Amino acid sequence: MDGNSERLLTPGEVAALFRVDPKTVTRWAASGRISSIRTPGGHRRFRETEVRELLDGESRYRNGTG
Repeated sequence: MDGNSERLLTPGEVAALFRVDPKTVTRWAASGRISSIRTPGGHRRFRETEVRELLDGESRYRNGTG
């Protein structure tokens, strides 16, 4: 991969990481909580680095260290 390439995750993959329904991930994107990109076919994809940052923040919040 070159420097501009980044792994993109599907709503289902993001949902599995957060243990939520994929529709919840779609709502997060619609509300601006997480950004998404659209494929040429209109499907949402999420940047892995942004998802990991959000996930790290969530785990810190749950553990009371954030």
